[in-house]
Amino acid sequence: MIRNILCYAEESARRFPGKTAFADEETACTYDELIKSARAVGTRLGMEVTPGKPVPVLMEKGVKAIYAFMGIVSAGCFYILLDPKLPTERLRSVLDTLQAEVLLTDPAYDKPRERLEFDGKVIMMEEALQTQEDTTYLDNVRKQSRDVDPLYAIFTSGSTGVPKGVVVSHRSVIDFIEEFTRLFNITEHDVIGNQAPFDFDVSVKDIYSTLKCGATMQIIPKKFFSFPTKLLDYLVEREVTTLIWAVSALCIISTLKGFDYKVPQKIRKVIFSGEVMPVKHLNIWKKYLPEAMYVNVYGPTEITCNCTYHIIDRGYEPGENLPIGKPFPNEKVFLLDEEDREVTKPGEKGEICVSGTALSLGYYNNPEQTDRAFVQNPLNQSYLEPIYRTGDLAYYGEDGNLYFASRKDFQIKHMGHRIELGEIETALETVEGLGRSLCMYDEAKGKILAFYEGDLEKKQIVRAIGARLPGFMIPNVFVKVEEFPLTKNGKIDRKKLEEAYESGNLTGLS
Repeated sequence: MIRNILCYAEESARRFPGKTAFADEETACTYDELIKSARAVGTRLGMEVTPGKPVPVLMEKGVKAIYAFMGIVSAGCFYILLDPKLPTERLRSVLDTLQAEVLLTDPAYDKPRERLEFDGKVIMMEEALQTQEDTTYLDNVRKQSRDVDPLYAIFTSGSTGVPKGVVVSHRSVIDFIEEFTRLFNITEHDVIGNQAPFDFDVSVKDIYSTLKCGATMQIIPKKFFSFPTKLLDYLVEREVTTLIWAVSALCIISTLKGFDYKVPQKIRKVIFSGEVMPVKHLNIWKKYLPEAMYVNVYGPTEITCNCTYHIIDRGYEPGENLPIGKPFPNEKVFLLDEEDREVTKPGEKGEICVSGTALSLGYYNNPEQTDRAFVQNPLNQSYLEPIYRTGDLAYYGEDGNLYFASRKDFQIKHMGHRIELGEIETALETVEGLGRSLCMYDEAKGKILAFYEGDLEKKQIVRAIGARLPGFMIPNVFVKVEEFPLTKNGKIDRKKLEEAYESGNLTGLS
């Protein structure tokens, strides 16, 4: 039985010692080099910190960050990636929550002690990598490890303005990755093209699918997602076969007609998540890469990456909803209404709730938020069964699949009607000549706002969606944007869009 994620790396190093495990734009490492580097870093950390403690890593994503992660795990600790580009105040907030004793970094990222007011020990990666391995220490740490030990923490936005650190165990990742790689046939022959930042849980699928299968992971520079031709060149040159990307990243290529320049013919798997995939963009990908497997996966960070999946098995037309599918094996996914009754009837909406091994360990140093989100299953009064309430609404289709409806907080009350903004967005997707679109609600003015890419005028859009939506659901304000702002995780940045709208910095108001 696998108790520790390092077993994946060690087994792949035994099978493929000289094979490239991870590569970025400038450097690469073999599986053998990865293990040696991890054990050196683990030994250095063992001089400063006891197992079970958090170790933040202030570093850009790249091969060296992977060394840091595996070194931290070798020392029996858990890692947290701190993106140097994040605002100083946010980084300080994360460090205040962690109360870490040690921080790993490189000289390139300023002096963390002064910038971040960090009082602990700062260790430079070059020093750690040169440490002589202490085999006895590392072996003792491993003997004492348990599968419920924390592996990493990822900080997400908090409703109080303070980031929440989701802590995930070895057991949860092992449970998920075993099924993820099996279901989507990821093997040692795959080359995974990493898009996600390392402080975003999509990267967990990239990293641990690679280690589990003995595959190769090509770390794509973030800057290439602003230049589709460079991005496509990179995918072709690095012979990428598998994309596990945010929806917006895929839409960059299809929006800017990247396939007219070059098609990365070796891609055989396209797995997407994070937002609803617009069917018109999915169809562009399928047109140019018809032999690839396309998979819609769903799930928040708190349940270890994803809890449902759907392999696209037929053609879809704009305006149709893609299923989020069915639960991954060993995960229980169900819907609860506002009275905590289970929803099973097709078409009726309920909140998505999840139980099983996939559940995270809660929020680090935040018992109040943990107790609010991770609760006893109200359907089970007989024994302890914690569930995570996602805050997302879904419904069952007649085909038995789950379909995402919207966030609970995207449900509005407008002109006496309860309205799902996601339903309006689905209607907008059917409009010929319209790019991506997004809806918000201006509660103070009682107006539905529709933001969109494209050259159409308000009258044309209203006419097109009027056949699908009742009058009270037609947006009151249409805002044309040249390009949607994106978060660092590749999702549409709703907050920035809202701020730009309120300040009048968006063009095309009507």
